[in-house]
Amino acid sequence: MQYRTLGRSGLKVSAIAMGTFSFGGRGDFAMVAEQGVPEARRLVDTCIEGGINLFDTANMYSTGLAEEILGEVLDGRRDEVLICSKARMRIGGGVNDEGASRFHIIRECERSLKRLRTDHIDIYLMHEWDGLTPLEETLAAFETLQAQGKIRYAGCSNYAGWHLMKALGISERERLPRFVAQQIHYTLEAREAEYELLPIAVDQGVGVMVWSPLAAGLLSGAFRRDAFPEDSRQAAGWSEPPIRDRERLWNIVDVLVEIAAERSLTPAQIALAWTLSRPGVATLVTGGLTPDQFRDNIAAADVELTAEERDRLNQVSRPPYIYPYWHQHNFAADRFSPGDWALHDSYRDVGKV
Repeated sequence: MQYRTLGRSGLKVSAIAMGTFSFGGRGDFAMVAEQGVPEARRLVDTCIEGGINLFDTANMYSTGLAEEILGEVLDGRRDEVLICSKARMRIGGGVNDEGASRFHIIRECERSLKRLRTDHIDIYLMHEWDGLTPLEETLAAFETLQAQGKIRYAGCSNYAGWHLMKALGISERERLPRFVAQQIHYTLEAREAEYELLPIAVDQGVGVMVWSPLAAGLLSGAFRRDAFPEDSRQAAGWSEPPIRDRERLWNIVDVLVEIAAERSLTPAQIALAWTLSRPGVATLVTGGLTPDQFRDNIAAADVELTAEERDRLNQVSRPPYIYPYWHQHNFAADRFSPGDWALHDSYRDVGKV
């Protein structure tokens, strides 16, 4: 297992992390799985044996049940691992049962601590943007939680580029906790993060934690043009992440399958290895229903793609060269920073646009 530094911090996280999205199966989460304590224990044991040191959860996963299960499974070995949890999404019918207010953040952190059977959360993330709450209030709530020893590091998830830069600017100006990580969706199929979020990660030292790095299994090789598993979450009605161009998806899967066959690996391992090779990426939050699926994910951390393989994957998945980036490509490439190259490196072979 590789261990990578999380952003501009001293914290080392495993390149493959374990997601607990499938724990509990309460409400809509039943479309994913309904793993209870025995199943969760087997999976967590497999992950720890494989070197995973980071376990990701959230207060809204099965409305708290996922945290409860993780807390029970980790009881007695909590200090051996890192826990990442999140708040912001609606978790009840009350007017303050969502958002990034001081009230909601502190209350939900304290509730999560009880469910997780711990006195601190290592990485605490805002699960989603809240445009109605001042960022000063949100970051001050993180400061309180850090001062109380209830969280170690703060971060965000699903922010736009300007949201993240605004937060970093306020942190510096007001001397408030700085986001050390951003958890984002980023895959061969969904490369929009390269426009802003990856350049910010490189330039500002905000570690990237990728959620659903196999696009809810669509990049695992189990899904093909003519094969759609009847027991999958998609067949049950799950629609995240949205796929806007299915032919492009299947073209990407075709190349993954080809490279995997050439390397005697699985398509999932190739997809995960590609994402791990991208700038700013610290860890991939992977899910799984069986120990073998997690062993397969863990092995991906040791896969190194060749330049030719990366180029094949880039050619089939590269997003459009939108403005202002094509203009910068034409006139500013000789003065690009490492942050700029986080996007533009994928277009080195493109002539003047």
